[in-house]
This record gives sequence, C-alpha cells and structure tokens, in this order.
Amino acid sequence: MRKIFWLSLLIIGLAIVRLYMSHQEPPRTASSTVEPPLEQKVQYKSYTLESSVVHTLLIPEDSRFLVIPAVSQELSSLESFAQKHEAVAVINGGFFDPQNQESTSYVVQQGVLVADPRKNERLMDNPKLAPYLEKILDRTEFRRYRCGSTISYDIALHSEPTPKECQLVDALGGGPRLLPEITSVAEGFLDVENGLVIRDSLNSRQSNARSAVGITRDRNILLVMVAQKPLSQTSGMSLTALADFMKTLGVEKAMNLDGGSSSSFYYKSKTFYGKVDEQGNPLRRPVLSVLLVKD
Repeated sequence: MRKIFWLSLLIIGLAIVRLYMSHQEPPRTASSTVEPPLEQKVQYKSYTLESSVVHTLLIPEDSRFLVIPAVSQELSSLESFAQKHEAVAVINGGFFDPQNQESTSYVVQQGVLVADPRKNERLMDNPKLAPYLEKILDRTEFRRYRCGSTISYDIALHSEPTPKECQLVDALGGGPRLLPEITSVAEGFLDVENGLVIRDSLNSRQSNARSAVGITRDRNILLVMVAQKPLSQTSGMSLTALADFMKTLGVEKAMNLDGGSSSSFYYKSKTFYGKVDEQGNPLRRPVLSVLLVKD
C-alpha cells in the first residue's frame, strides 16, 4: 500500500509540473523556429494587350523598398544605373536634350538640386520654346518627403510648396500629370488654337512607347512601361490610353515620364525596351535620369 501511495503522489506531482510548463512561453534560442513577419515585396506583372505589352512594378507603401531618382553625368544604360546603385529595378526618368546630354527636367537628390533645366542653354535660348518656357520650368515632378520619421511620396508641380512639417528629400521632373487629369496644355507640351494643334511635343494623341509613375489609392507606387509590339511602330498607347490603363490598376495620381526611344524598364537582370525600329528590333537608347527601386 505504501508503494502505491508514493507512486500516486509522484504521478500527481509530474502532472502539476507539466500543467505549469504548458502555460509558460518557450525560451527563444538561436535555433528557434518562430518565423519573422512576412516582408512586403515588389510585385511585377506584364499585360499583353492588343496594341502593346505593358510592364508594371508595384512597390507597397509598407515595404522596405524606396523609389528614388538618380542622374548620370552622361547618358547611361539602365543596366549601368542598376549596377552602380545596386537597384532592384530601374525605369527611365525625366527629359533631356540628346544633343548636349543636358537635362530639361529638375532632379533633386537628398535635398540638393543636381539637375537644373535653367542651365541648359539649348533649352533657355531656343526662340521656338520662348512662349512655353515658363510652363516648361514648372512641370510635374515625382517627390519623396520625410515627415518626421515617415517617408511619403507625392506628384506635384515644381512650384508647389513642400507640406508643413515635411522635408523634400528627392524629386524627379517629368510630365505631364496623367491623373487625376491630363495637364499637357498647362505644362507646355500641347498647344491648341481654334481646334488646331500648334504644338504636341509628345505626340500625345498617337500610340507610342510610354513610361509613367503613379500612386495608388492605397499609397503604393506603381511603375509602368508600355512597349510597342514587334513589327508595329504604330503600336503602344496615347497619353489618354495610358492614364485610363493606370486608373484600372487603382492609380489616383500619375505622371508621364520620358517616352518613345527612352522608354525602358529593368528588373531581375533583364531590360525591357519600349520602342521598336522598322525591323521590329527594340531600340536601346541610353538615358540621363531614372527612378530606382532600392532595398
């Protein structure tokens, strides 16, 4: 009887210890299998449409990735930009003069103006552009702000002030604004008098290779590159079609980037080109500025 008593007592004791341990958090050691929260990742998609192939990259607002501009001292390939800046993705950026290789768009990096169209003599001294110069120097730009400990993005005219309690970190000029409405006339790209087009520097009503950047209603960033189909130099999108397409993807604010032969997009060590020649071969044109996606 005594053995049974002590055996029963031992069993009860072990049960109490086991119950106590089950309510304790297991110690975390180097071999712990507790998984960290899932990181938001960039999301690449391609859309094969009737008259174009569209490449997009979505950068979630709460991801660890930044979208920042970069400018080169000379025209460079997207691969060179990616390698130099260790970028995950690259899309061509603002406008430039291919003859003197100087920017016709503003670029700001870390609060410093690194590309100033007012220093481009071919732009400033061109008599044909004189009537539009004020508009050209106040075009839309993609901005990155630091507001306290928060990073945010916006699309605004160059003359628009920085929001209170925020600091302008980076900016890349382009234009025109595509969403919520296209502002080609206000930005000096398009001039129409009595229903006749006097100036359309982007051939905005014709299908062409295009590039753009947008901000969705969820504050995600969307990069878009519209590529022409092989053996179809008339394929691509007009600016209106591009704006409509981006709207279907939830974009509320959008800005056009340099297009045509400049349109190009780099992702996962592969570059996609927007413009094709008469034989259907992609045109590989180096550019002066880009938007980088950096980890």
